[in-house]
Amino acid sequence: MSNPDELLRIEGIRKTFPGVVALDGVDFDLRRGEVHVLLGENGAGKSTLIKMLSGAYTPDGGRILAGGEEVRIHGAQDSERLGIATIYQEFNLVPDLTVAENIFLGRQPRRLGMIDRKRMEADAAVLLERVGVNVSPRARVRELGIARLQMVEIAKALSLNARVLIMDEPTAVLTSEEVEKLFSIVRKLREDGVGIVFITHHLEEIAALGDRVTVIRDGRSVGQVPADTPEDELVRLMVGRSIEQQYPRERADTGSALLTVEGLTRDGVFHDVTFEVHAGEVVGVAGLVGAGRTEVVRAVFGADPYDKGAVKVSGAPVPKDDVNAAMTAGIGLIPEDRKGQGLVLDASVEENLGLVTMRSATRAGLVDLKGQRESAARIAEQLGVRMAGLGQHVRTLSGGNQQKVVIGKWLLADTKVLILDEPTRGIDVGAKVEIYQLINELTAAGAAVLMISSDLPEVLGMSDRVLVMAQGRIAGELSADEATQDAVMALAVSTPTNEPEAGRGR
Repeated sequence: MSNPDELLRIEGIRKTFPGVVALDGVDFDLRRGEVHVLLGENGAGKSTLIKMLSGAYTPDGGRILAGGEEVRIHGAQDSERLGIATIYQEFNLVPDLTVAENIFLGRQPRRLGMIDRKRMEADAAVLLERVGVNVSPRARVRELGIARLQMVEIAKALSLNARVLIMDEPTAVLTSEEVEKLFSIVRKLREDGVGIVFITHHLEEIAALGDRVTVIRDGRSVGQVPADTPEDELVRLMVGRSIEQQYPRERADTGSALLTVEGLTRDGVFHDVTFEVHAGEVVGVAGLVGAGRTEVVRAVFGADPYDKGAVKVSGAPVPKDDVNAAMTAGIGLIPEDRKGQGLVLDASVEENLGLVTMRSATRAGLVDLKGQRESAARIAEQLGVRMAGLGQHVRTLSGGNQQKVVIGKWLLADTKVLILDEPTRGIDVGAKVEIYQLINELTAAGAAVLMISSDLPEVLGMSDRVLVMAQGRIAGELSADEATQDAVMALAVSTPTNEPEAGRGR
């Protein structure tokens, strides 16, 4: 006899793609008024599972039950009819439409055959108030920040009277204050009887929000445990082994300054930014969202302009506003938005790995394809990229494997200075440790690493020094011994003067 509180049940679901078994017998159930966390490494099969619930994929085996009845989900309309709404990491919103138009896209209320804009905006205002976001229904979506975009997505789901809400990495790009606001909304939805499937890589969020956890590993469900299960046990279930050390920083001997930034200024964005990164060193850059961290490193890489100052590699000036010059000097940038700026999604793994070295591998107008392929195969193996083959499109890889490809293209280019902007965002604990080990290998080989991260434990665990930015300036510098969460946050919320509170450079 079925449980009257059971909203959804998945039994023995199987899904294969050419050369890859994505899911191989996954069981999962969701009850009314609960937050059920879906946990697993990148590539474990979580995304495939939720795409079957949203109608993007059709299972090859197993069955899906809604309210105790077996159902077939062949598209988004079937999913919506069953009361299932999915909020992906990449929001499904139209930038040039208003908030109200996005919430009711394709379902606009009508009067006398015309769209009833007044009613639509009034209904949108009620939904926006329910999720606690202060934004006008008439605002253009492109004008909103990430946190507000997410609230609009939740309002859109509520407009569908969703009984099942699937949230894929909803906190990945939010500040701690925004996360707490999101959690309060999720708790309210839970009280209203909505069943929530919550996907996260932040283990500390599970006990704070979840009721139960289902762990998926290598396409199989390997356990269902309470949300207050110790993190060590969750990690062991996820990766099949215990991770003794979460941040395995291996300090290397530091050498001379490879990257020197002097007085970098862009009016209204950042001002008088000065620092050095030495060979064998990881320098972390911390600060609140909007402090100017990403803008500074994009200027260093030549992707964005600056008004004053200088960038040098090994003492030699690097021309401003010139990405090619920065790359030639040995600077590499792994951007915050890996999909939008770091990869060509419809190209293969091999083609993406060769993006940076294509020019140097060209002789008399011909590319050394054999050499490029051999190099790509070597790097892919070194990084442990999970793929069907070098010809697989990068779009079809998991987030963690996509990030490995972004890093791999710079490893192939023998980069001297590697800038990492949010290098482990949206990546599971197992893949994070692999990326930290790559950072160790880079610094051991004499490279310099500049790492921006909003994950404060990551900054503290992997940095030899920490620069803290606030309001477009460097508010202070802390050694590894001085850098604590309290010390970093005190600087991050400070009002910097023209001179940082600690010494510049080393």
